Amino acid sequence: MKNVVIGGSGLIGSKLVHKLRGRGHEAVPASPASGVNTITGEGLTEALEGAAVVVDVSNSPSFEDTAALKFFQTSTGNLLDAEAAAGVGHHVALSVVGTERLSESGYIRAKIAQENLIKESSIPYSIVHATQFFEFIESIADAATDGDTVRLAPVLIQPMAAEDVASAVADVAVGPPANGVIEIAGPQQFRLDELVRSTLRERHDPREVITDRHAPYFGAELHERTLVPAADASLAETRFDHWLNQTATGNS
Repeated sequence: MKNVVIGGSGLIGSKLVHKLRGRGHEAVPASPASGVNTITGEGLTEALEGAAVVVDVSNSPSFEDTAALKFFQTSTGNLLDAEAAAGVGHHVALSVVGTERLSESGYIRAKIAQENLIKESSIPYSIVHATQFFEFIESIADAATDGDTVRLAPVLIQPMAAEDVASAVADVAVGPPANGVIEIAGPQQFRLDELVRSTLRERHDPREVITDRHAPYFGAELHERTLVPAADASLAETRFDHWLNQTATGNS
């Protein structure tokens, strides 16, 4: 079965291609680096020829509100049109747990627009909502940094390893379309401020984390459970401390 992975050279996409091939499926990475551009449409027709499944794990190069919205609307629209012409039977997209609770964020509004285009199309689909990746915790800190301080709300977060995200998306890709949303998350819940504080300490990062209930998260104010999934979410196995130890060993 041919799977085309849009964003196939990125963090999740490259792992996903490897996992699909390991299961005996044809997996074709598609990105501007391989001559496939979902914004201009270049290379899409050729890449999707004979594809049964298209998995979109691409991301906007800019988190600015207008740029992100333009990216997801244009890219997803072009992709769905090309899939319809190619007879693709399953569209899988990776999105974010809590999109419906994070609409104050311009980036999340762009993701909501992407999801709506998918739901309104004629192509059977599965939307995978993942919690934040372990690999992006330092990016969360960077976005909340002002000088030498990081302001974060003490809300719950249930992050997961990128490796586990790729495994879960692979499971969805080779299965039947859900025609709905599937939530995935890590096995542990943390307080966002405490998690970032301990991560920076482990990385010997001198920035001080300040607990602030009203600190924005990529433009949105958070509530206690904004970032965590429902009780029926599929939980990954990798624990944060195990991942952190592995990455520390790998970087030593």
